[in-house]
Amino acid sequence: MQEYERKQLLERVGREGSTLGVDIPERIEIQGEEIRLREFVFEIKRRETVPAGERDRVERAKRNLRRERLERMELIEAGEISFEEGERVASAIIGIDRALEALGNLGPESVADEADRQEAADTKRWMDFLKKALGHDDGGPQVRGP
Repeated sequence: MQEYERKQLLERVGREGSTLGVDIPERIEIQGEEIRLREFVFEIKRRETVPAGERDRVERAKRNLRRERLERMELIEAGEISFEEGERVASAIIGIDRALEALGNLGPESVADEADRQEAADTKRWMDFLKKALGHDDGGPQVRGP
């Protein structure tokens, strides 16, 4: 591969917005194992919330995808492959970036559940405060005075 071709591929991969309109690859080989990447990403994104056990699986997949991206970037940077192979590698990197982007947009385990828990705790604290401030206890109203 010529130097200008290598630079062209690196610029293509590093360009902001390079993932716009790009499909997540159907399958990708990561460290010798073929992964059904598109199916995995859509399976995770389809759920409203990601359970804790699945969250670990997603984080592991993201680490593996980042590692694979780096290895493929090094292939292009070394320039020891043909331009045609470099184009295939660059397309794969952009597909990996698209998958990482989709997986990176996952929110907490459940924003709604966490908000409900916080609201319930706040309500309980507020009710406890009001009971004490108004002189009420769990046993009913307390009478103040002589």
